[in-house]
Amino acid sequence: MKSFFSSRLASFRYAFHGWRYALRTQQNVWIHTGAASAVLIVGLWLKLPARDWAALALTMAMVFAAEFLNTSIEAVVDLVSPDHHPLAKIAKDVGAAAVLVAALAAILVGLLILGPPLWAKLNLAFFK
Repeated sequence: MKSFFSSRLASFRYAFHGWRYALRTQQNVWIHTGAASAVLIVGLWLKLPARDWAALALTMAMVFAAEFLNTSIEAVVDLVSPDHHPLAKIAKDVGAAAVLVAALAAILVGLLILGPPLWAKLNLAFFK
């Protein structure tokens, strides 16, 4: 039982190492982190209900997961195909497309959830 828990702890350590690697090396992760931070701040300011937080959390997790998977795809492709190869390009391009789809979906979800209450609050503040 002790080895089970120590191996689970090691798994978490490896995952956080990967997260730290992505933060250090991938500029898009910084963009996603900034966007997620802005959403969190605006959501707190708007006092969103729990179901909206759940949708935002899942959406943000989807974007980060896609970015992390894309980073791992790029690393593996670079490892097995250091020279330019058409299939390596396809793998990298499709991984990047997955991140794009996730990010566009996140923007849509963010607009649908944050848009109406933010618009109402701004209207009250500026157009009394």
